[in-house]
Amino acid sequence: MAMTPEEQVRYLKKGTEEVIKEEELLEKIKRGKPLTVKAGFDPTAPDLHLGHAVLIRKMRHFQDLGHRVVFLIGDFTGMIGDPTGRSVTRKPLTREEIDRNAETFKSQVFKILNPDKTVIDFNSRWLSALGSEGFIKLCGKYTVARILERDDFAKRMQKSLPISLHELLYPIAQGYDSVMLEADVELGGTDQTFNLLVGRELQRQYGQEPQVIMTTPLLEGTDGVEKMSKSLGNYVGITELPSEMFGKLMSISDELMYRYYLLLTDLTVEQIEDVRKQHPRRAKEDLAKRIIADFHSPEAAEAAAAEFRRVFSEKQAPDDMEALTLEAGDYAVLDLLRNSGLVASNADARRLIRQGAVTLMKSAEDIEKLKDEKGTLAFISGGEFILKVGARRFKKILIR
Repeated sequence: MAMTPEEQVRYLKKGTEEVIKEEELLEKIKRGKPLTVKAGFDPTAPDLHLGHAVLIRKMRHFQDLGHRVVFLIGDFTGMIGDPTGRSVTRKPLTREEIDRNAETFKSQVFKILNPDKTVIDFNSRWLSALGSEGFIKLCGKYTVARILERDDFAKRMQKSLPISLHELLYPIAQGYDSVMLEADVELGGTDQTFNLLVGRELQRQYGQEPQVIMTTPLLEGTDGVEKMSKSLGNYVGITELPSEMFGKLMSISDELMYRYYLLLTDLTVEQIEDVRKQHPRRAKEDLAKRIIADFHSPEAAEAAAAEFRRVFSEKQAPDDMEALTLEAGDYAVLDLLRNSGLVASNADARRLIRQGAVTLMKSAEDIEKLKDEKGTLAFISGGEFILKVGARRFKKILIR
C-alpha cells in the first residue's frame, strides 16, 4: 500500500481515540524503516469477540503498510490480573487456564492478521527470566506515587477498598514488555492509557526512544450501553456461526450501527456518510455481511442474510419452529416468555431481556426488541407473531 508518511498517519488514525504523540508517529514513519507495533492481550477468556477485533484490525492496518506487528500474549501478566476498570482485586488465572486460552487466541487472531507478517510472542519469555532480583530492580524504575495516580487505584483508596500489592506491579510488567520489544508503537483500548504511558516512561528509563501510543475506542455491545463483554452477554464472537452473528448484528440500534461501520470496516468516513443515506435496514444488512465475510467468507455472509430474510422478512418459520396458540388478550412479557418454553424461569427471562436478546416480530417492518421486563403485550384475535430469544430460539405465536 503506497502512501506518503502523512497519508499513512491519516489512514492509521481512522477509528482511533488518541495518538500520543502524532508528530512522533510521523517522524518515525518518515525514517522509512518498518516500525515495531505491539499490542498485548491477556488470555483471560478463550474466545475473541468484535470488541477485540477493533484493536486487531488496527494492527492489520499497520501490517498493510509494511510494519512489523507483534501480537503479545500476556501469559505472565495474566497471572497477575489486569486491575483496569476493577473495583475489586481480579482473581489471577492459573497456568493451565492461560495456556488453554492462549492456544485458542493463536487460532483465532489470524482471521484478521496476516500470519506471514505477524510475530506471536509471550511476555513470560522475559518477565519470568527476570527473577526476583531483576524484578526488584525493574520496580525501582517507577514510583508508588505515580502508580497510585491511576484512576482505578485512586477510586479504591477513596472508598477504603483493598488494593493487593501484586496489582501495583501489573502496569510495570506491561511497560517492561515495550522495553524488551523495543516497541515504536503500542496499541490499546482507551482503558489502557495509563499502562501504555508507563511503557513509554520505562523506555526512557532504559535509554530507548519512547513509543507512540495509539488508543482505540471501547466497542459497545449489542445492548448499545455496556462495553462488549462475554460476561454481560452483549457480545458477537468472531467464531460464532454466521447465522448467529447476523442475527445479533441485525439487533443493534441504527445509531450504533454506524459506530460499528467506523470501527469494524475499512470504509472511509466519507463512505460511511453515504451509507447513512441508505435505508437503515439495508445498511445494517450490508454491515452484517461485511463483518461475517471478514471472519467466515462472502458466501457464508450471503447465506446468513438469505436465511435471516427467509425467517424474518418473508416471515417463514424455520423448519423446526413450533407454534404456541393463545387466546386474545393482554400478556405480561415474563408470562409470555415462560409459557413459550423459550426460557427456563422468570430469572432467565429477566436476564435475557436485560441483554437485549428477546425480539418480537409483528411484521416484516415491525420488529420490536422487548426491553421492559415488567411490560405487558396486547394481542388481538387473528394475530400471528414470531418470538425470538437469543440467536436460535424461535416460537410462532398464534392468537385466536
